[in-house]
Amino acid sequence: MKFHILSLFPEMFTGPLSTSIIGRGVDNGQLGVELYNIRDFATDRHRTVDDAPYGGGAGMVMKVEPLCACLEEVQTRAPGARVLIASPRGVPLTQKRVEELAAEKELIIVCGRYEGIDERVVELFAAEEFSIGDYVMTGGELAAMVLVDAVGRLVPGVLGSEASAEDESFSDGLLEYPHYTRPPEFRGLQVPEVLLSGNHREIGRWRRRQSLLKTLRIRPELLQSITLGREDEKMLQEILGGRET
Repeated sequence: MKFHILSLFPEMFTGPLSTSIIGRGVDNGQLGVELYNIRDFATDRHRTVDDAPYGGGAGMVMKVEPLCACLEEVQTRAPGARVLIASPRGVPLTQKRVEELAAEKELIIVCGRYEGIDERVVELFAAEEFSIGDYVMTGGELAAMVLVDAVGRLVPGVLGSEASAEDESFSDGLLEYPHYTRPPEFRGLQVPEVLLSGNHREIGRWRRRQSLLKTLRIRPELLQSITLGREDEKMLQEILGGRET
């Protein structure tokens, strides 16, 4: 998987994308990251990349010419790659969409700034806008980092264990169960006895029950969008009946 990132501040990516799991994936050749400075494609002496919006209003808008020139250059290196734009008005990023994007060979990510980008960029490049939440930041760079991290960790070999990506929050529509490690007791709090039993069947049941419980307490709306099996339905009824804690 290769990410082509277009930004006015490409230096922001140096640290986050060169450390930890993503950095290791880059070092091992499983991931590639190419950074492009949109300002390099401005043609005037001041390298202008923004201008006042037509129709008036506060703030500035990213100009169409330098951004289009940058995108066209990137597309010569990644023909056919999907173009994604980080934008607060975009479609919310979900695990399902992340899994879909992870199947691509290359992705082009545009980081918006100011009040946004000229709408003609979206139209000319059939760009897909994405959002990481219902709030506004100073630019799309942090959202792009989130996308690279979420997608990159699903590329085969990056995590080291495929089970790590399969057995976690949102992989099956539910929140993940609680985790514990040594010591078995800390400040009067005990690790649940079932996890120390060695009974993998009962451990699996306990984890599934805890996933249902956490989802019900924290994100109950998720339960409306998934199909539960018979055993899940039984556990959920026990939880709702007050027989589970």
